[in-house]
Amino acid sequence: MLKFYSNPLSTNARRVWIALLEKEIEFELVSLKLNGDQFQPDFWAISPFHHVPVLADGDFNIIETLAILDYLEAKYPAIPLLPQNARDLAIVRMVQMVTVNELTPALSPFVRQSFGGAGEPEKLEKAGQQVATVLSFFEELLGDRPFFGSSSAITLADVVAGVSVIWLPELGLSLDNYPKLQAWGDRLNSRPSWQQTQASPELVEAFKAQMKQLMKGQKS
Repeated sequence: MLKFYSNPLSTNARRVWIALLEKEIEFELVSLKLNGDQFQPDFWAISPFHHVPVLADGDFNIIETLAILDYLEAKYPAIPLLPQNARDLAIVRMVQMVTVNELTPALSPFVRQSFGGAGEPEKLEKAGQQVATVLSFFEELLGDRPFFGSSSAITLADVVAGVSVIWLPELGLSLDNYPKLQAWGDRLNSRPSWQQTQASPELVEAFKAQMKQLMKGQKS
């Protein structure tokens, strides 16, 4: 059986967790506390960069979210999360890569601010413009279809982008100007895979309190 090393607050790990559930793959969940578990020798042996997620398939250990998602898609094709049509496949890949390369870095100043870090107006404004560019691109690319690259089934684009985009209002970034993305987010949130992998409010608040303490220590 696959062994999946995760943490409930890791967005990257959540993407893999959702894919495993959507593809109905059996796996053993190993939840790590990222306050030291990631530096233990046993985990270091399979994840030299101390990151989650990690997927262990026998003696083969896979790190990096996109690599894990591709591995699952290739090995377990029965419930596909990638379209076969060339245009739709390109849409899925664009959404994945724009999420990783454009949206995620732009969110860093907002994440830091939400955890009590100093909000630098110039950086926040520039990052906000980048987020808006990504959301406008996604809004147009989604069009009138329920999912990215598909008229009927969830894809890896939805899995990768959804975890980040749905989180934006919690960072103070509104989706009001993107009605198609709002409706898309509602569809994702209604799925059992999203509900099952949602971190509890208590866990989120405890993490925020911990991060605010760390940020306070950096200021002093």
